[in-house]
Amino acid sequence: MRRNDEFVLTALLSLNFGLVFLDRNALNYMMPFVAPDLKPATSQIGLLAGATALSWALSGMIFSSVSDRTGRRKRIVLIATIAFSLLSIASGFATGFLSLLLIRFALGAAEGPILPLSQAIVADEARPERRGLLMGLMNNFGSNLVGVMIAPPLLVAIAETAGWRAGFFVAGLPGLIMAVLILLLVREPERRAAIEIDAGAPRDWGALLRSRNLLLCMLISCCMLAWTILGWAFLPVQFVQGNGFAPGAMGGLMAVLGAFAVVSSILVPGLSDRIGRKPAIVLFASLGVVPPLATTFSGLDPWALAPLLFLGWTASGTLPLFMATIPAESTSPGQLATAMALVMGVGEVIGGAVMPVVAGFAGDGHGLVAVMMIQAACAVLAALIALFLIETAPFRRHRPAAA
Repeated sequence: MRRNDEFVLTALLSLNFGLVFLDRNALNYMMPFVAPDLKPATSQIGLLAGATALSWALSGMIFSSVSDRTGRRKRIVLIATIAFSLLSIASGFATGFLSLLLIRFALGAAEGPILPLSQAIVADEARPERRGLLMGLMNNFGSNLVGVMIAPPLLVAIAETAGWRAGFFVAGLPGLIMAVLILLLVREPERRAAIEIDAGAPRDWGALLRSRNLLLCMLISCCMLAWTILGWAFLPVQFVQGNGFAPGAMGGLMAVLGAFAVVSSILVPGLSDRIGRKPAIVLFASLGVVPPLATTFSGLDPWALAPLLFLGWTASGTLPLFMATIPAESTSPGQLATAMALVMGVGEVIGGAVMPVVAGFAGDGHGLVAVMMIQAACAVLAALIALFLIETAPFRRHRPAAA
């Protein structure tokens, strides 16, 4: 096979990222079982999540830069996949907080390069007219299917029957199988020639930091990653404590959100190939205000609330656009992975590590409604920032001038 089949390639790399998401979130799903054994303080639980996010962001930027300099994408993805799988298994051998912290920090470092380098491979191989769709599938499909819909019930069931250590062992094994598939089925892509690059596209770190689109994507990333993580972390609490829903209804709604995210991974990026990246982000990020506002103020029962959650959770489909597609279309081939890792890394640190802590303190002082309002504000701010993006969709850039 002279060239990677773009759909097979995207499916394989998306499922691999789904396993990354599973292994990263396995500790969250099994913390009720880990806590009685290792007895971490509440602050230590937060530190475990923060350490993973920090090492994820730093390693993503470092190894993406290495990949851009050497042209090696597949090799780094393959090594990282083996490493995060083994480290997930190693989590099951932790004997205390410190050992678990070190393992999870290393896990984040192993997982950090996977997404930007996988997106770079897809960008290298995708046809311009399908780039938004395929990069959306790469980013959101596997992560939500495996990491959100399948992982929670599977890992909880294993932890209940065989213990939390067995849960980590099982979580790590699929990645080793995926590494074999990547070795056999993915070829190292050629340097990207199919992606159209403006003559003034950035070609060094200084130029990257001066690129209007990349700076705006970093800001949007901070807002929308905060929106996403605040939703996953605090909507379950709002459903039960604020709305008075039964735990079973809460679990059902969260599973529905995972299904909505899978749909959005196809809908929003695919639509951006037709209407443009900028309009898609502005429209769907704006809809991100619906879940927190409807959950807090509508007074609806769970299943009447579900359609509004579906409408608003389409905002999750914007993530691959500002984290991958626009950076890929706004920079030079020699810094493709670095540009995406920079956007993802800044968003991971600010939106993924800092903002949940800020929102948590706000919730302590003013109740869950404060957290929901911060989530809604993040969506509004992202939509406003997106108004200043320069359109990069190929069909918009190549549209012939009117006679």
